[in-house]
Amino acid sequence: MEDEILIRLFNERSEEAISETELKYGRYCRKIADGILGDKGDVEECLNDTFLTVWNSIPPVVPRIFRAYIAKVTRNLALKMYEKRKAKKRDHDLVTQSLEELAECIPSRDNTAARIEHKEVIAALNEFLGTLDEKKCILFMQRYFYMKPKTTAFPPVH
Repeated sequence: MEDEILIRLFNERSEEAISETELKYGRYCRKIADGILGDKGDVEECLNDTFLTVWNSIPPVVPRIFRAYIAKVTRNLALKMYEKRKAKKRDHDLVTQSLEELAECIPSRDNTAARIEHKEVIAALNEFLGTLDEKKCILFMQRYFYMKPKTTAFPPVH
């Protein structure tokens, strides 16, 4: 089913929107959530929360790229679940490493200066990614968006 039709179903409040979204993007969202959470039960809970969040946000939101929108919702919810779990366990794993590596680059959104800095960081990241060949760009995104483990298979990025 085309994304435009999915968005229309959400706008019409048709429950078919959720089942069709599950069919088209369920596997993709599970992969994102599993890369962060690593627990089948948490992944399923995250996926349910993803569909509920999308249901509650469309309308008024009208995503330009539905696949990117649902990926972002899934990732953000998985990270929130991870943070809650981490607060209980205080463990140190791949997601923690990835977030710590990026912590100094990501400003707080609490004030205007931080928002401006946030936009500058986004512009700098986009400029940096534009200088990479496709393979290095994909590896960068796998590491920092999909939270893939850092291995020797990653070539050095200059």
